[in-house]
Amino acid sequence: MSAPRRAILLAGLGALAAGAASGAASAVEVAPGLFVLPGLHEEASADNLDAIGNVGFVVGREAVAVVDPGGSLAHGQHLRRAIAAATPLPIRHIVLTHVHPDHVMGGAAFADCGAEVIGHARLPEALAQRHEFYGAMLAREMGAAAAGSAALAPTRLVAPGQDEMLELGGRALRLTAHPPAHTDHDLSLFDAATGTLWLSDLLFVERIPSLDGSLPGWRRVLEGLARWPGVMRAVPGHGPPAVDWPAAAAPLARYLDALERETRAAIATGIGLAEAPARVATAEAAGWRLAEAYHGRNVTAAYRELEWE
Repeated sequence: MSAPRRAILLAGLGALAAGAASGAASAVEVAPGLFVLPGLHEEASADNLDAIGNVGFVVGREAVAVVDPGGSLAHGQHLRRAIAAATPLPIRHIVLTHVHPDHVMGGAAFADCGAEVIGHARLPEALAQRHEFYGAMLAREMGAAAAGSAALAPTRLVAPGQDEMLELGGRALRLTAHPPAHTDHDLSLFDAATGTLWLSDLLFVERIPSLDGSLPGWRRVLEGLARWPGVMRAVPGHGPPAVDWPAAAAPLARYLDALERETRAAIATGIGLAEAPARVATAEAAGWRLAEAYHGRNVTAAYRELEWE
């Protein structure tokens, strides 16, 4: 690993440690003008304010783009303070990478910005189906700390196969809407100026992945992203603020491969859906944080997708 990349990772680990101690991490500048607010490897709670996913922002010459506004109103307010500390420029764009609450429910903190809100073409459907449920879930898990948390409705949509550019003034970001993978509406962002690919939950590091889209599709998307030219680093949805790309995707690829291979084998040998979570890819899952909370769900989702192929 190069010295600059090692410095980025060490800085990120320091921010994570500080965040764990204070309940709110500091923003890490992983590349010039590109800041990540690291999440914690925990489930949502009143103590952590659902600040469990990596969120952040990119600063251009004229404007700021937020990449996921956080997991709660309080988390979004913390992110907004981090932006104000970094730059006086206006927030003109808010990118929603996917629907999951740890990435979107802080939107209420940015409701007065007048910024355009950008998402995958299938995001509105996902928000309509899940927003009320996510609000109730946060209230249950966070209590009064969840008050005011809400997602913003997208005002600009990106369709698969039609990448769009986001201009911040002297800095262009490429938005890509992917076919079903982690979810059926994942959006990534590429900053060519720094070679940074913001993958959000298309990439999990250390914390076990959560399958909510298509298992074969996720594997194909990762394989395609690994061939993108000009990428020096990636920002995962969970894990360090920045990681080497594509090397950092290897553990995720191994897990997804084992999950698909062993789920297919379970189906072929007559292992039922109820038995599968305890028997499929358990060795590969053991090395991931929060495996006990998510691996069984992943097996169930994989089984239901693959049994009807």
